[in-house]
Amino acid sequence: MRSIVINKELLSPRIPLMRNQAVIGLCVFILGVWVAWQLGDKIVSNDLNSVALAAVGFVGFAVAIKILRDWRLGFYSFLIWLLFEDLVRKYLGNNMAIYFAKDVLVGLTYIALFVDIRRGRAATFRPPFRLFLYLFLWLAMVQIFNSNSPSIIYGLMGVKIYFFYVPLMFVSYALIRNDEDLRKFLAVNAVLAGVISSLGIAQAILGHSFLNPTTLAPELKELGALDKVTPLTNQILTLPTAVFVSTGRFAYYLIVAAIVVMGSAGYLLLYTKRSRKLVYVAFGLVLGASLFSGSRGAVVYVAASALVLAVGFLWGAPWKWRQAHRMVKAIRRSFIVAGLGLAALLLLFPDQAGSRLAFYIETLSPSSSAYEAHNRAWEYPLLNLELALTNQNWVLGNGTGTASLGGQYVAKLTGARPINVWVEEGYGLLVIEMGILAPFLWLLWTGALLITGWRVLQGLRETRLFPIGLAILWYAFLLLYPLTFGGMVPYQNFVTNAYLWLLVGILFRLPVLLTQEPNPAIAGSREGASRGGLQF
Repeated sequence: MRSIVINKELLSPRIPLMRNQAVIGLCVFILGVWVAWQLGDKIVSNDLNSVALAAVGFVGFAVAIKILRDWRLGFYSFLIWLLFEDLVRKYLGNNMAIYFAKDVLVGLTYIALFVDIRRGRAATFRPPFRLFLYLFLWLAMVQIFNSNSPSIIYGLMGVKIYFFYVPLMFVSYALIRNDEDLRKFLAVNAVLAGVISSLGIAQAILGHSFLNPTTLAPELKELGALDKVTPLTNQILTLPTAVFVSTGRFAYYLIVAAIVVMGSAGYLLLYTKRSRKLVYVAFGLVLGASLFSGSRGAVVYVAASALVLAVGFLWGAPWKWRQAHRMVKAIRRSFIVAGLGLAALLLLFPDQAGSRLAFYIETLSPSSSAYEAHNRAWEYPLLNLELALTNQNWVLGNGTGTASLGGQYVAKLTGARPINVWVEEGYGLLVIEMGILAPFLWLLWTGALLITGWRVLQGLRETRLFPIGLAILWYAFLLLYPLTFGGMVPYQNFVTNAYLWLLVGILFRLPVLLTQEPNPAIAGSREGASRGGLQF
């Protein structure tokens, strides 16, 4: 009898647990039946968009659970979704739930990283330019409550556009623990750039029917199904969007992709043989996509970046370590791959490539009667800046977000009238939104970022990390100054904005990697290094 009592005592704690498991199992079964019923109803009614949304939501929920356990997985999930979100959104009718999915992913990544930092399992970062960035943030927050703003929702959306991806610099700083982490990130980035560039080239050749649904949402059709006509020869060229909803977003992505991939080539040639061929192929594809993009901005900025980085790589090459010949190799191979890729495209698709070359020559050559470069690069932005200063609220502004991207969605959501005041020039748009103080605070924090970044770069000279550091700093300069002068859209674009902040975190992490492995060039043979100079 005693043994029976003991057994009952041992079993009694398990009974509530077994009952709870049974209840949970029953609830899961009922939920599964309900989901199956709903999906069956949607399939019968041919509502495939809802089925697709449900599938995306289910996958997203599973990924969210994984992210909370591993924020590094969350970072890469966010990066991939960031670049391919538009493709899903095009086929699901521009659903706004899809648009905010990337923000949920990165938000969960922030939370998971914060938990790891509190537990001492991730590195922390104190940006040296933070004081000036916080001043600009303070102004933007105050301007949410501007009495000239139609709705506070405009301000909340504007703050999200300007600052939501700023914490990515803390994520990327903690992500890159050593050279291998950096190599993996650059390799993943090169693969994504190569895939997207290939799809863009294919769409430029095959037309808008490729990578686009039969019927685009009305607000996307004006962005994603555009053609251009050369002004003198009247040749028609298709403007590709690749995986994005607009040709402009594709063009901006090509600029950052070309810069980062070229920096990756220089870094890998000094560090390791792994992933080199992948990066060279990606670089050739990005240059080919830039040619086929039909975007003069992409062509000009990619070409200028290639020249600046080539000269900069030679300036910062490890001469005293007798490894400069490797940097010359990187530059030479990059240009050879680029030349071969462009030549192949010209030979295989002479009509499509020829129409684009004609457009660039006719509009960018000073000797052409259709020359537009000076007007678009200088006169037109200055005219827009003057228009901004004639706005009646130029001193105090109209409120954060009132002239930013996505204003049409806020107006549709709130029913509040838009202010219908907008200029294309970036500093002028800041005046319209946040008043005359905004451009000066913008110049203050961006200048602080570049100055402190330059100090980091000087410490990386003659090391393996200099090429990627120079590429990051060059991209930050392009985005925050020339591209912003042309318009605030490049900075507000979520792709280029996210890349800015994640690359900034990597830039300030590079000195730590250098202390771990101070040798500036560990790849290649000792015999080649001993010859030194420009030996090949």
